Amino acid sequence: MQLRLTRKLIGAALLSACMAASPVFAAEPGGGLSSAEQGNYLLELKRLYLTENERQALLAHCNDLLKIYALRAAYQVGQAQRQDLLYQVRQGESGELLLREETRGQQGTDIAVRNQRIALFGVDPFVRYECPTTGISCVLHNPNDGSPLLSIVRDHQGAAELAKALSFLIRNLQKG
Repeated sequence: MQLRLTRKLIGAALLSACMAASPVFAAEPGGGLSSAEQGNYLLELKRLYLTENERQALLAHCNDLLKIYALRAAYQVGQAQRQDLLYQVRQGESGELLLREETRGQQGTDIAVRNQRIALFGVDPFVRYECPTTGISCVLHNPNDGSPLLSIVRDHQGAAELAKALSFLIRNLQKG
């Protein structure tokens, strides 16, 4: 008898807890775009870059990360063609990201620049990356087709942070 009463009390407590919690869950916006994590992340970036504009903060953060984790010739010990790979992102037309890739030879005299337009409407905003254990670089993939987008020095945390920042930037640019 006591066991049945205890079960009923526990069931009632769980049911009332679920009922009390359901308005909280219903009030929370769904999905990742309006999550508390994203809000805190964007708030910290705006505070860090002293701006009220989310897009400007995201662009500045992505470009800073691209500078910090750039694949420099100094990291490429033992390779025949050592070169710096430098990247920069900026906003293009509505729903478009521009990626500038600059390749510099070891002496700094041979410079090649390549610009790429990345259409973002209808694209999954999550940027994937890979950091092979045998290589010296991490590769971030184009969200359009999964092809290699850019290479940075092999640093899992740096690649994860850059992929996160680029994903938030893509979401922001998809708004138009």
